[in-house]
Amino acid sequence: MKQSFTVRDLPAAERPRERLEKYGAESLSAQELLALVLGRGVRGESVMMTAQCLLSEFGSLEGVMEASLQDLKKLNGVGTAKASQIKACLEIARRAQAQRDAVQDAPQKRGARVVSPQEIYAMVQSRLREYSKEHFFVLSFDTRNKLLGMDTISVGTLNASLVHPREAFESAIRRHADHIIVVHNHPSEELEPSDEDREVTKRLSEGGRILGIELADHVIVTRAGYKSFKEHGLL
Repeated sequence: MKQSFTVRDLPAAERPRERLEKYGAESLSAQELLALVLGRGVRGESVMMTAQCLLSEFGSLEGVMEASLQDLKKLNGVGTAKASQIKACLEIARRAQAQRDAVQDAPQKRGARVVSPQEIYAMVQSRLREYSKEHFFVLSFDTRNKLLGMDTISVGTLNASLVHPREAFESAIRRHADHIIVVHNHPSEELEPSDEDREVTKRLSEGGRILGIELADHVIVTRAGYKSFKEHGLL
């Protein structure tokens, strides 16, 4: 008996990889997509069965996405390596969607003149306030305070390692920005900046001075409102 089952044990017409190549990724089921990520089953259980167990256990791809690494590892056939692959793939998808959403939101605002934190809050609050994780955005502006674009920099707990000046200013340089405003949400609903928020702001401000691109403000957003570093003398 084989040690494990792979997608190649399926008939050629039913193999997810071949179906993806022939019909496109959008034609594959959630089970097939997960099977491709997993790659190989375990003794007595095909990779398709493992993928289906994941969906049954967590209810949907969204449920799998929200599951912790430890919860994923509890399932037969899903060790640390496979659980990590799943989390990495789904996080890539989440971040790509967040960036796509931001880009889609920006066109109607692009070219608009923005001069106050209230306007920044009105622009981003409908999206940022609903996120369950911290999302960090950079808004780039020209010399007349016209919005050039909005880019996602990081998703997750805000700290200096996730938000590095190199990444934060990359989009601003690409957009030929004169200055930037950075925005992130606090799912905790706490508006007071954390020590990490202050440290990140300090590093971005210093980086902006070196690059000649001013950090004009850092705005924290919650469902209840916002807090501007500039307004409160923190920048």
